[in-house]
Amino acid sequence: MIHEFILRWLHVGGATVLLGTGAGIAFFMLMAHRTKDPALIAHTASVVVIADAVFTATAVILQPVTGILLAWAVGWPLGESWIVLSLVLYVVTGSFWLPVVWIQMRLRDLARAAHADNARLPASYYRLFHIWFACGIPAFLSVLAILWLMIARPVIW
Repeated sequence: MIHEFILRWLHVGGATVLLGTGAGIAFFMLMAHRTKDPALIAHTASVVVIADAVFTATAVILQPVTGILLAWAVGWPLGESWIVLSLVLYVVTGSFWLPVVWIQMRLRDLARAAHADNARLPASYYRLFHIWFACGIPAFLSVLAILWLMIARPVIW
């Protein structure tokens, strides 16, 4: 019983970190971007890259581990439709998150260079920001759907 409780706590905590960090990163990057200030954007993006490395990456690694262990502890077959769909959505989320991490580093570097040159942000910054923003929408919606699946555990097929 305690083992199951600890796994459930770790899994829900990891989901909270993924959702919270994702929402926080998106909010702070968007607010910094709106200023068009290369120094502020460079600083914010630097912190965002660190947050993704420390919090998001750790949760990304631990979520499937705690999820599989929890399913075994509770007795849920891994072939349950809601578990399978959750895993598919997890892969969808990751396929959007990985490019976003690289884009954040590139946005940071472009903003740093603009600040160092006392110049405006280049057009490539704006193109990458729009891609970053567009990738965030399906990733965030997938995380929300996974949370719903974890709570509702519906029979889908």
